[in-house]
Amino acid sequence: MAENAPRLKQRYTDVVVPALNKQFAFKSSMEVPRLEKIVINMGLGAAVQNGKIIEAAVAELALITGQKPVVTRAKKSIATFKLRENQAIGAMVTLRKERMWEFLDRLVSFALPRVRDFRGVSPRAFDGRGNYTLGIKEQIVFPEIEYDKVDNIHGMNVSFVTTAKNDDEGRALLTELGMPFRKPGKEQ
Repeated sequence: MAENAPRLKQRYTDVVVPALNKQFAFKSSMEVPRLEKIVINMGLGAAVQNGKIIEAAVAELALITGQKPVVTRAKKSIATFKLRENQAIGAMVTLRKERMWEFLDRLVSFALPRVRDFRGVSPRAFDGRGNYTLGIKEQIVFPEIEYDKVDNIHGMNVSFVTTAKNDDEGRALLTELGMPFRKPGKEQ
């Protein structure tokens, strides 16, 4: 592996692959689950009344991820929500390769421990195919965001897409990468 490879990517190749290979007895090291991408999505319902919210959210998401977000738009009009077709309603970023590893490292090392009353993330948010989605209530847990410059608090969904075949493999992969899952019996 290269000298300047992200810390977690190095850990994946040196520690995680052998550990998962031993735990699940894969026939080949290529069978070991790996992280494909991380998708960060910020849904902004308040943007229907105020278009400036989208601009601020896009700037914050760009700061957090180091990549320019895509503005998501409404697929159809919904009168009860005063929503028009093609109106901006959110922002999302898909991270792969080095940026994905750097983001995961910052999320696990800095952002999650800064969450108020943090006891670990729920181990039940898997989709059945080894992918995991984590909800973050405030974007200010990331060290890149300056608290004084934030107008609105936004939540975001962070989805970890893996090559795991089932939830057990996905959970083992994320646990080995340092995801702080809550212990069973301590559910909130």
